[in-house]
Amino acid sequence: MPKIPLASWVDSLVEWMGDVFSGFFDAISLIIEKIVQLFTDLFMLPHPYLFIVILAVIAYFLGRLPLTLFTAIGFLLIDNLGYWSQTMSTLSLVITAALISVLLGVPLGIWAAYSRSASRIIIPVLDFMQTMPAFVYLLPAVTFFSLGVVPGVIASVIFAIPPTIRLTRLGIMQVSGELTEAADAFGSTSGQKLFKVQLPLAMPTLMAGINQTIMLSLSMVVIASMIGAQGIGAEVYRAVTQLQIGKGFEAGLAVVILAIVLDRFTQNIFKSKKRGA
Repeated sequence: MPKIPLASWVDSLVEWMGDVFSGFFDAISLIIEKIVQLFTDLFMLPHPYLFIVILAVIAYFLGRLPLTLFTAIGFLLIDNLGYWSQTMSTLSLVITAALISVLLGVPLGIWAAYSRSASRIIIPVLDFMQTMPAFVYLLPAVTFFSLGVVPGVIASVIFAIPPTIRLTRLGIMQVSGELTEAADAFGSTSGQKLFKVQLPLAMPTLMAGINQTIMLSLSMVVIASMIGAQGIGAEVYRAVTQLQIGKGFEAGLAVVILAIVLDRFTQNIFKSKKRGA
């Protein structure tokens, strides 16, 4: 039986997309570069100690003293090890990728929850995206956006967006039918029912999806250092290629601290809102 020329079909499709949508890809690249640079300039504007104080204050309101101490000590250690600018670059990439993932993923999750036909299309696509090896996403990103920050963000979005879509859909579908029927009985429009009933009740599940998206964005941003994405991932990659075990441990520790802080911050955002309510 002759082999199906799947690889050549994919290559032809990618080449065609690169020719037809080159202007669109250039515009996307410019927008992402500006967003990443904006976040980088914002995070690098204050002195590291002032930025640590700001993070510690946020940590106190979100998680009280334990999270405050961990955040302050962790980022002081990052500054002491000499990875402050790289960590801020990584944080900018993660925030950009997570922001794009949420802006795209939440509407898609709502659409999938409301439309059975859309769900039948979106869910298999998400299965494909979550089972495809992460390194494969680097290839089309490099093809369409060359090397650097932009393909790293694009690859991170593709890799990290499924949890937001899945858990947004799940959270809305788990809202009690009696509550939606009551909203309908009081004459609520579809928009009112969505924003005043379904999304508030689905918020814990939705926030779990956003939390997972941020964590996956961070892991992919580190991998994306292989295609020129700057930040702490580049330090990890350089240490691995040069067999510098100590440098690799230091850079990896900075990634761990950043990951734990982002995870605890996003986990406690909704909890603090519930305490305030």
